[in-house]
Order: sequence, then structure tokens, then C-alpha cells
Amino acid sequence: MRISDLLAHATSPVWSFEFFPPKDDAGQEHLWQTLHRLAPMAPDFVSVTYGANGSSRERTIEVTTRISALTGIRTMAHLTCVDQSTADLARVIRAYADHGIQDILAIRGDMPGGPTVPWHAHPDGLANATQLVELIRSQGDFCVGVAAFPDPHPSAHDADLDARILKDKWEAGADFAITQLFFSVDSYVALVDRVRSLGCDIPIIPGIMPITMVSQVLTFAQMSGAEIPQAIRDRLDEVSHDPGQVRSVGAQIASELAQELIDRGAPGLHFFTQNKSMATQAIWKSLRQP
Repeated sequence: MRISDLLAHATSPVWSFEFFPPKDDAGQEHLWQTLHRLAPMAPDFVSVTYGANGSSRERTIEVTTRISALTGIRTMAHLTCVDQSTADLARVIRAYADHGIQDILAIRGDMPGGPTVPWHAHPDGLANATQLVELIRSQGDFCVGVAAFPDPHPSAHDADLDARILKDKWEAGADFAITQLFFSVDSYVALVDRVRSLGCDIPIIPGIMPITMVSQVLTFAQMSGAEIPQAIRDRLDEVSHDPGQVRSVGAQIASELAQELIDRGAPGLHFFTQNKSMATQAIWKSLRQP
């Protein structure tokens, strides 16, 4: 079963984790320890982000295929348009297929420096994620995911435009979407409503960022355009002097967000683990308490 099949037939929310490719042997070992700790939670799938340069891209391919081969966990590959020709992208797609990877998350990607840096396509490459979806579809029978934005993308600050782009990706063949991090359930619900009003019924899985460091989450939020509600900022400010309390309060915030999303009909939860296990384990346990 592919991720689209899971979503179509699920009787409970789909549960998944995102990892990034390690930079060295120590990071590799840490990633496998994290996978070992999270495996008992029986995720429906995991994914591996796609690096911004050649060496990290090769690590992405290696890690993605290795997880799939050695763990038996359904593994989704990431792919971006940044600084790659169409021929390069097709080569990566074929490499995934050769290793039995059937699910790919198609993302335009950001230029070095973040999403506010003006986008420039490779001279022999693709202009956007919609074209990438079309390319993946042309290369074989893949299940294709795409990105969605509960808070407006910082390049244009236009929520209606974001919804129209998501519809375009769906019409090009995308099977489901995973959101960028966000901290307000209302933002997610408003995104779903905007997309549905356009006649698009693509499943939209919320992406959850467990808060483990205040400085880190503020940086990620600024880069992605995510709005952090003042109530959450206040809770973090109260414990900012104590790293242990930050992790505890951060897990509580993510658990509350996750539970409300499920209560309001989200089809699943996708956790950005940052290659760590404790916060995700804490949230998982809280969601399963009677």
C-alpha cells in the first residue's frame, strides 16, 4: 500500500515521522538510534528530507533507501527542484524506483538563505513543484505528496494564492499534502476550507514541530512564515531559563495541538523529529492516554 492508499482506507489518523540525512558517521549512528527508539510506535511511514547540495542529496538517497531496505518501514523520499536539471531530477527518481521507493514528496524548495530569497530555476530545470509533480508522474507509477502552507508562504504572503497553487499541484497528479510547521489549529482549518472551496479534495496532513529549543523554533518559524501565537510565546518565556522545562512545555504544546487537529478531522500527523526521539515519544504517549 502506498501513502495514498493508507489515507483512503485508514480507520484512524495516519502517523508519520520526518528525518534529515546525517552529515557524518556520528550523525548516522544517532539517526539509527532514533529510528530504533521510534520504531515501536509503528509509524505508517517515515520520510527523509532532501539536501541543498550534491553531497547531502546523495546522503538523502542513501539514507532513504537504507531505511526502506533494513527496517521494513514504508519510506517516502523527498525531492526538490533547487539547482538541478530535469535530467538530474529524472536520474534521482529512477534511483528511488530502483530501490523500491514508491512515495515521493515533491517540493520546489528554497534558495540558499531561505524562502524569502528570490527563486531562480536551474537553466535546464523546473520552475515549480507543479512541474515536478508532472515529471515524477511521467517517470512511473508513484504516489506523490506535496507541501501546503497553513500560514501564508513568506515569498508572497497570499493565503489564497497558496490554496490555488495547492490545487494546481493536485490537478497535476499530487495524491496528498503535508503542511509546513504551524502553531494554530485555526490556521490549518482555514487552509483546508480555502482548498475545499476551490473544489480540491486532496488530503492535507498537518506537520507538527515538537518544541525542544526556543531559539530553534523561533528561527524555523521566521524562515517558514509560521505565526507563533502570543499565548504559546508566553508559555515558552516562562520556562526559557530551564532547557528541561522548555522540552516539557514544548511537548505539552505539541500534544495539545495534535489532539485538537485530530478532533477536528485531520487525516494524520507528520512529526518533524529533527532526528530526535524523546519529544515525539512524549507526544505519542500523551495522545494514547485514555
